[in-house]
Amino acid sequence: MTCAATLLCLLIFYTTNLDADEDTKRFSSDGYRITDFRSPVPDTIPFGITVTTQQVQKLLQDDDVILIDVMPAPIKPKDRPSGLLWMPPTRYNIPGSVWLPNVGYGALSDELEAYFEVNLAKYSAGDKSRKIVIYCQADCWMSWNAAKRAATCFGYTQIYWYPDGTTDWEATGLMMEKSTPVPMDKQ
Repeated sequence: MTCAATLLCLLIFYTTNLDADEDTKRFSSDGYRITDFRSPVPDTIPFGITVTTQQVQKLLQDDDVILIDVMPAPIKPKDRPSGLLWMPPTRYNIPGSVWLPNVGYGALSDELEAYFEVNLAKYSAGDKSRKIVIYCQADCWMSWNAAKRAATCFGYTQIYWYPDGTTDWEATGLMMEKSTPVPMDKQ
């Protein structure tokens, strides 16, 4: 093997192992994305059904579907002076959605996990076979994590993951509505 070929092999080996090390830092031991939430997502999800905008529209013709928006709630900037008024940006989502913010993080506090579980039970009327569409924005792991958690931790069997979320919904020219999150204290 030539010196150049050996160098190329070592470079490929090093960068491949570096990528593997970086991936282990991005995921928890139980498979949830814990960093870099706004990055490309997989094409499918092993614990649910991946759907497109057109498929979500078709699902919405059925009155039995629940739309769950898991976009994180905006956080007031830490460096903002306390005397200044802060108005969080408005969240627009798919009409009829329930906004359960922050439930798509890779690791949830006990309180946030209970909030997610209680609200899934509330909006599904306790029926774990109800169709639930979980979304956020395109290239956002929050919806992937939340869909995984709803299926694998809470036992919901009809999870539909909409990876293009409000990004594609809005780009398609479909109606959006102003949303407010379900408060943590109203479980």
